[in-house]
Amino acid sequence: MAFDFNAADFYDTQSYAKETARIFDICNGCRLCFNLCPSFDVLFKRIDELDGDMDKLTDKDTKKVVDLCYDCKLCFPKCPYTPPHQYMLDFPRHMLRGKAIEAKKHGVTLQDKMLSNTDLLGTVSTKAAPIVNWSMEIKPFRILMEKTIGIHRERNLPKYSSQTFHAWYEKHKRSDARISPPDVERTGHSTDEKPKVVFFHTCSVNYNDVDTGKAAIQVLEKNGVHVEVPPQKCCGMPYLDGGDVDNAKKHAAYNLSQLAEYVKKGYDVVSPGPSCSYLMKQEYPMLSKDPDAKLVASHTFDLMEYLAKLNKERKLSTDFKESQGNITYHLPCHLKAQNIGFKSRDVLQLIPETNVEVVAKCSGHDGTWSLKKENFKMSLEVGKPLFDKFTDGAAAASDCPLAQLQIEKGSGTKPRHPIQILRDAYGLEQDPKE
Repeated sequence: MAFDFNAADFYDTQSYAKETARIFDICNGCRLCFNLCPSFDVLFKRIDELDGDMDKLTDKDTKKVVDLCYDCKLCFPKCPYTPPHQYMLDFPRHMLRGKAIEAKKHGVTLQDKMLSNTDLLGTVSTKAAPIVNWSMEIKPFRILMEKTIGIHRERNLPKYSSQTFHAWYEKHKRSDARISPPDVERTGHSTDEKPKVVFFHTCSVNYNDVDTGKAAIQVLEKNGVHVEVPPQKCCGMPYLDGGDVDNAKKHAAYNLSQLAEYVKKGYDVVSPGPSCSYLMKQEYPMLSKDPDAKLVASHTFDLMEYLAKLNKERKLSTDFKESQGNITYHLPCHLKAQNIGFKSRDVLQLIPETNVEVVAKCSGHDGTWSLKKENFKMSLEVGKPLFDKFTDGAAAASDCPLAQLQIEKGSGTKPRHPIQILRDAYGLEQDPKE
């Protein structure tokens, strides 16, 4: 196995150094990823400065490469040496191992502790949303944030909602204002044979972009899908960004305990967040030894991937009321890494008189990485080729909430989640209160 969170030598520095030398040597000989991200650019330039003498690379050189990795995962599907190749190369997970070793040796930084605890931040901030949102626009407060926890003063941040998605959903499921399921004649299925899903709403939807969650429920119910929303915590990705593997494992264990029981009853898991669906599919089986991790992973879908599945099964309503014109759609890195194709585009193109242009470039936001003052300007440089695609006046879309923020910062255009566009095409109520 190329990588194992639970291996006895996972935190062993000598084992890590040996594997680092092996991986860097393979990457140097290939260089297929030379233009993918700052990590490879810095690594290859440093090797060239040393006239190709890999033995002269220092721990400081390695740490710089590790710190510049923002875990977009794009190198993994591009790499010709990933498992089951005999080289068993997994560059992004090895970078994660480096961060975990650093955190274990020196402790998780205050900055990473603050940025990773999204549930605590969200719970507190939603209770005082107007004040929190106002303070985020005040320059002296932003300077203070930069000096204390290292969030760049010019980084645009998500607004907090006064009502969490979970609170809205609890009211919604008790109300009688449910959208009727599709009829038997159109689908070939009775209402007793409804597809069933567990909705993993994500921290972003729960605390910030509640309307994306509302739109998801509206569209799923429009298509006769029975939805459950059990208690859940952050998927754990922000903890991995800071090398905090222990907390990532705890969050994975909690979510698995909630989701697995539904999966065993025939439910699928759907999530509107590419990073969350990626983590549950790919990392939960590595973070947890529980057999339920593989079970949940095998039944997890990105939200638009799930709707594309319904369409393939002739269960997706095409009762669209409004065309959506031209849409520039950004394909997030963590959807690329799932190797599922262009599901959001495919579903949106079912809408009559709607044209979708796909832009498959990295936004450069990448989790907590671009929040940090040392990475902010570099993140905008990474994202510039993407920003230039959002200047023609077309509607903008992206499944990733952080990419939405980054595109807004770089182009002035704020994308929406594809599920919101689909909701509008169906003619369903915008921002339903219950």
